[in-house]
Amino acid sequence: MSDSLFTQIGGKDAVGAAVELFYEKVLADPTVNFFFSATDIQKQKGKQKAFLTYAFGGAPNYSGKSMRQSHASMNINEAQFAAVAGHLQSTLEQLEVPQDLVEQVMSIAASTHDDILGLN
Repeated sequence: MSDSLFTQIGGKDAVGAAVELFYEKVLADPTVNFFFSATDIQKQKGKQKAFLTYAFGGAPNYSGKSMRQSHASMNINEAQFAAVAGHLQSTLEQLEVPQDLVEQVMSIAASTHDDILGLN
């Protein structure tokens, strides 16, 4: 059996480092940072770490809201989705995650597109 993406990336510490850097980038970007103006960012980071741990195969389940539920009232558009995805990719590249793993993460991110934008 092959290691999960979570293990290949480096486990809890690597996911934690990625979430911290990712939110630095997102919060510095005026095209998307307003989404977090009333958010407890430490709580948000915890939710993101839990979700990514699950999405990358490091936990058997996730008890938070679905992507569709948690983004339903945000009215996110294509450009905003692309900006956040770009911050995710640049975070992984800055942390020197191997390209094949970056591609796997970005594929998972892309799979959330319709739910985050509230399509279909």
